[in-house]
Amino acid sequence: ININITERKVMADDGREESLGTDDDSDQTGADGSLNNTMVEEGSTLMRRMEICVAEAEKRSGKNAVSMQETFTVYLIETRPMDAVAEGHNPAPDCLWRRYSEFELLRNYLIVTYPYIVVPPLPEKRAEFVWHKLSADNMDPDFVERRRVGLENFLLRVASHPVLCNDKILCYFLTEVHGCKYLLELLLQADSRLRALSATFRVRNPDKCFMEMKHYSDELQSHTSQLLRARARVADRLYGVFKVHGNYGRVFSEWSAIEKEMGDGLQSAGHHMDAYAASIDDILEEEEHYADQLKEYLFYAEALRAVCRKHELTQFELEMASQDLISKKQQREELATGIVRTFSFKGMTNKLFGQEAPEQREARLKLLEDLIAEGEETVKEKTIERAEHVEKAWVDIQRFKEQKDKDLREALINYAVMQISMCKKGIQVWSNAKECFLKM
Repeated sequence: ININITERKVMADDGREESLGTDDDSDQTGADGSLNNTMVEEGSTLMRRMEICVAEAEKRSGKNAVSMQETFTVYLIETRPMDAVAEGHNPAPDCLWRRYSEFELLRNYLIVTYPYIVVPPLPEKRAEFVWHKLSADNMDPDFVERRRVGLENFLLRVASHPVLCNDKILCYFLTEVHGCKYLLELLLQADSRLRALSATFRVRNPDKCFMEMKHYSDELQSHTSQLLRARARVADRLYGVFKVHGNYGRVFSEWSAIEKEMGDGLQSAGHHMDAYAASIDDILEEEEHYADQLKEYLFYAEALRAVCRKHELTQFELEMASQDLISKKQQREELATGIVRTFSFKGMTNKLFGQEAPEQREARLKLLEDLIAEGEETVKEKTIERAEHVEKAWVDIQRFKEQKDKDLREALINYAVMQISMCKKGIQVWSNAKECFLKM
């Protein structure tokens, strides 16, 4: 893809303008219903124009950047125009393979390009908060499958976002086999804003609303991680309780061998207990999917914090520019009046060696005037940048909060329903055992 960095940034900016100007028409489709690989039509989300799925995962081997042999996993992205599906056609999907690291590049690009958006998180790179019998190996088939589902969810989140869906790099990522990874790396290398977001700095006049939102993101992450830890501990104990029921099955089966009248009942009860003990593996695997939904918001909290840090960065840059402008104006006043109000090395030099020549003084005044004009322009630009970030960020934060409330409510309800179902299954097993005992 022969596109330079400046052109790509212009294209990304155009995408933001299109999406911001067409929120009211987000449910409409284009007249011809077509989708170009490098362009999403104005007034539509990518989800309405393209069917997207991460169909499968595959383990591969190859050499890394330092020529070392490594084993890695790639994921198959399939896309298909929605208009063809709506018309009853079933064309073969366009397919390409992406590594997890390429998904990371895409997300970092989105964070840099859209600093006012709570960018959807990726699934975990390494398994955390898992019950001890579940493998934490990155190559474990169950973990890879859950990560495949998480990567598909990430793409669907991004493709349905009213702003991110119109990004041209996203379309390249989904449809262009070659060049996208190199382009993303080039864009990130050319932009230091990603590093600035992780820098430590202190603003003098922080925005109260953003400070509260940053505190909320910390609390959300803390409570979610505590919930996941508690769930992992409960799952460990539950696993043990279920497996111990296998001892009931063994004892009842062995006992049935020495009984004539009670033998059949004991044997049947033993079978029920064995089935109950074996069922915990599938139950906890299902539960792990609900845990993944909670983990998504564990990572969403960091994305929300990144938006707040970006606001702090814009505020910090504005304060530094304002302070520098005040300093330059003070220097101009001191030079013009000859009265030094604060201690400075230059003032001490003038007292020791006399005042500078009029020509030198005029040249310095001219330089200061130019610097002050530049400083005033910088302050103006930083003020506008901060105001735009505040306006756009609050719109997306409100969208995120509505999505969060809906998703977490649904996840917690489903988790509770699963726990109730599991308890009912235990009651049913012991009810069956009771019937077996009554028939003896």
